[in-house]
Amino acid sequence: MLLHRTTRRKPWRRLAAMLSAATLGVGLLAGCGSESDSADKASDNTSTTAAGAFPVSVEHAFGTTKITEAPKRVVTVGYTDDQTVLAFGIKPVGMTDQYPNPAGQSPDINTQWPWVKDKWGDSKPEVIMKNGDNGPNFEKIAALRPDLIIAVYSEIDQAGYDKLSKIAPTVGRTKAEKEPFSAPWQDNALQIAKALGKADEGEKMVADIQGKLDAAKKDHPEFADQTAVALSWYEDSVAPFTSTDVRGRLVSGIGFKYQSEIDKVADGSFYTKLSPERIDLVDVDHIFVINDKADTDALKKFKLFANLDAVKKGNVSYLLDSEGPAVGAAISQGTLLSMPYAVDELVKSAAE
Repeated sequence: MLLHRTTRRKPWRRLAAMLSAATLGVGLLAGCGSESDSADKASDNTSTTAAGAFPVSVEHAFGTTKITEAPKRVVTVGYTDDQTVLAFGIKPVGMTDQYPNPAGQSPDINTQWPWVKDKWGDSKPEVIMKNGDNGPNFEKIAALRPDLIIAVYSEIDQAGYDKLSKIAPTVGRTKAEKEPFSAPWQDNALQIAKALGKADEGEKMVADIQGKLDAAKKDHPEFADQTAVALSWYEDSVAPFTSTDVRGRLVSGIGFKYQSEIDKVADGSFYTKLSPERIDLVDVDHIFVINDKADTDALKKFKLFANLDAVKKGNVSYLLDSEGPAVGAAISQGTLLSMPYAVDELVKSAAE
């Protein structure tokens, strides 16, 4: 998501700069003074669940990675990869802060969502990157002594992958993914499941969630006759998400026709900011707004938005992002853990 403008967090997560091309040597990384401290701090974060099926080879955007045995110390670089790893009973020793943790707040907000809190328990993973950073902290990752690095829901490039793979076997985003963050949530889940030696378990989890989506379509056939869009208010603009973004996929997943014209304007990005002349793109049957309260209030005061037919008719679902029930966060994350909650809440809001 994007960076926040004030102390209020903006509900965007993925515009961190691409990693630099400089390469850190393994010797330098291994010699960091903080290695023992960081490793000890995270030493109790791994789980004792049954090992998966190994060895496995995982194809990804940067090649093929062979994993010879069940990993015991996993670091997740992708913004939501930690949740997918957690779904299989494995607690990452290092993770990315998708939602920047408020200063001085403990425990980390990213370990306290309703759908992950019980999975994390008392564990406190090391934060190896925050949303908005130029890239992960390679020295901190090396100090954690991982035996597997997951960078699936991530914008790392070849240079970043090369650095990570010198630390430990690294699995990148799916080979078929043309633009970062454009792969279906199912593909991301199965990519990580395979890396953990749990492909069969992953397929079952995906099938269960797909069953919830199919049930939503069956229970609400009226959705199929409506065009919908998911959007946020960002930098004083209406900012809709594309049909390939996880939010767009979830809206269409419960049965709505998505406003795919946004994809053309976004030109490969996962969202776009609309000029006043293009506000017509969100003049659809149903609008899903993902924002926390302050930004929602600002959006409601924007006259061009207030004059849309859907708004006048009350066909808008206002979903709090990180505040309150954090429905927006669950939708935006789109993981094996957040999806069941997200689907239930999204269907309920649309039906109302």
